[in-house]
Formats: sequence, structure tokens, C-alpha cells
Amino acid sequence: MTTRVSFVSPAMSSSLRQARFDDGGSIDAGGEARARAAAGSLPAAARIVVSPGVRCRETAAALGLDAEDARELAGLDVGRWRGLTLAEVGAAEPEAVARWLTDPDSAPHGGESVTDLCARVAHWLRAAQETDGHTLAVVEPEIVRAVVVRVLGAPPAAFWRLDVPPLTLTSVSGRDGRWNLRLGHPLDSGM
Repeated sequence: MTTRVSFVSPAMSSSLRQARFDDGGSIDAGGEARARAAAGSLPAAARIVVSPGVRCRETAAALGLDAEDARELAGLDVGRWRGLTLAEVGAAEPEAVARWLTDPDSAPHGGESVTDLCARVAHWLRAAQETDGHTLAVVEPEIVRAVVVRVLGAPPAAFWRLDVPPLTLTSVSGRDGRWNLRLGHPLDSGM
């Protein structure tokens, strides 16, 4: 059985614009409008899931999706850095930020390491291969990064080299533990 999973990154928010670690904020008006405009461009899916974060749930709603929460697809837990900008953390803890960005096993914020996130997402992907039909998932950008790392067999250090623009679609398909990757398609491009 071939499995297909399509991952949609959330719409723009003020947190994304400010390079702020997720603060539970909403998508902005422009992001919501873009998501509503793209609502009809999504491929049909037998199963629709969403990261539990506010911006993912709001994006799913703006896209007209009735999605179930997928806790295992929650964004990267950045512990005490949540709600701060990267610049703020870099000014207060420059060595910790440098270590975090270069060592995927590091979690100086007290949350989850990139390696742990990649393992969590790999576990979810293995389980997804048992699901019949197409799955559509509205997820945080770091989940998409972890998927790409896993599918390509790249080291977790590659995680920070991947950019995931808002409202783009990244798809994987495969069977028997082997995946193919299709990435970065804007939702409003008439897929």
C-alpha cells in the first residue's frame, strides 16, 4: 500500500514576522485572507490532522478543514524561550543559542532537542504508513523540516538549513519505509 501525506505550513502571523518562538498567537489578517483564498486548492484527503498550536488550528479553519488534533505533531518545545524573539534570546544567552543551532542534541532552553523532535516525527511517519488513503496535516514549519530530514535520511544538523514558507504544501509518498518527497508548493498556485 502506498501512503501519501501532505503537510501544509501555517499562515503568516506576527510571531513569524518577528522571528519569535511560538507564543500561541493568532495568524494575522493577511495570512487568514490568503488561507481562505487557497481553501479550494488542497488535494482531497481521507484524514485531516492539525498540530495543536493556535496558528495551525486557525489556518486549518481558514482553509475550511475539519481537522483532528495530532499531539505528536506539536511544534518544537523551546521551553523557557517560548514567546521570545531569537534576537532577545541571542542577546541574553548567546552561547546557548549558538550551541542550540549547531548541536541538534542540545536543548539549552529546557525543552526538546531537534534530534528528539526528528525522532518523534519519524515515529509518526512510520505509523502514518499504516493509514490507508491520503492524509493532510496542517503543521508547524519545524514539523515539515523534521519530515524532510527523515525522508532524505539527512542528519538532524540539516534541520536548520531548511526554510518552510507560510502556506506551502510539502508532500511525501511511499511504502515499506521508503519515501519520495515533493516540497514547497504555494497553496494558491493552482496545484
